[in-house]
Amino acid sequence: MRKLLTGLTFPFAFAAMMLCASSAHAFELGIVAFQMSSETHARVANAAAAEAKAKGWNVTLLNSEGSLPKHAEQLDTLVTRKVDAIIVAMGKPVEADAQLQAAKENGIPVIGVMSGASPYMLFDVESNEYTVGADAALYLLGQLGYRGNILTARFENNSGTRIRGKVLDVVLSENTAVKELAKFSMARTQSWRDDVRNGMRALLMQHQGKFQGIWASFDGQAYVIDDLLQQAGMKKGDVTLVSIDGGPETYRRIADPQSLITATVMIPFEDMGKRAVDALDAIVVKKQPKESVTTGPYLFANAVLVDKNNVQNYLKP
Repeated sequence: MRKLLTGLTFPFAFAAMMLCASSAHAFELGIVAFQMSSETHARVANAAAAEAKAKGWNVTLLNSEGSLPKHAEQLDTLVTRKVDAIIVAMGKPVEADAQLQAAKENGIPVIGVMSGASPYMLFDVESNEYTVGADAALYLLGQLGYRGNILTARFENNSGTRIRGKVLDVVLSENTAVKELAKFSMARTQSWRDDVRNGMRALLMQHQGKFQGIWASFDGQAYVIDDLLQQAGMKKGDVTLVSIDGGPETYRRIADPQSLITATVMIPFEDMGKRAVDALDAIVVKKQPKESVTTGPYLFANAVLVDKNNVQNYLKP
């Protein structure tokens, strides 16, 4: 009997030992978000973290707080810790080139989300910014009847928002009855709301009554502009305010009769964060070839224009 018990006990003990070993070697994922005070950065990072934890992975979630030195330092830390993989939300691959190179040399795969391509990353998950920029620009001009004056709020230090602005410039160059009266370029990242508020307040006052449309490179800028317009006593329909990103607050404002935000091009940030994790699961854990996920430097996710005609589909009950 004792011999039988011993024979039965060993398989259970071995299984328990293997379970403990498996837990001790759980997949280690590092996630670096460039600016968690930005809603879109936080949405990507939090969705990726939740998806990874659902797979039983250990997650280190870091916030660079809009600081390039801190961004580089956090990537260095993850490389030194030899995590199994890294996801970078709205990162700076050019400025962090050395850190990404070190990750690749140490065998740590990196996937970006809305960060731009890098030879040291597997790929970047993003919406096609050229298509997104065209959708926003053409919607704005269409609402103006392809004539009139606009103001723009830009952000040149991010590849995605910079591309959106360049596409707008191309559209304007082919539609010369629409004139850009003035533009504001956001310079700061850590205190960007104050930067937008001060810069756009000056433009709105300087060109009061002379513009019919406003283009913002991302929704966060549009919120600040919307608040300024409402404070100035303007009503929905007085101007067309178009931006890009999408999210609960944007949809609420589009549906709000007091808000002047007219439309946004919705980018599926949560889905992109999840897709980055699923791609690492396929490529790193399951050892599938990278080409089974995407064949180029980008994995594209479709964007959708949202205005009063379809905003109810995106409002949460």
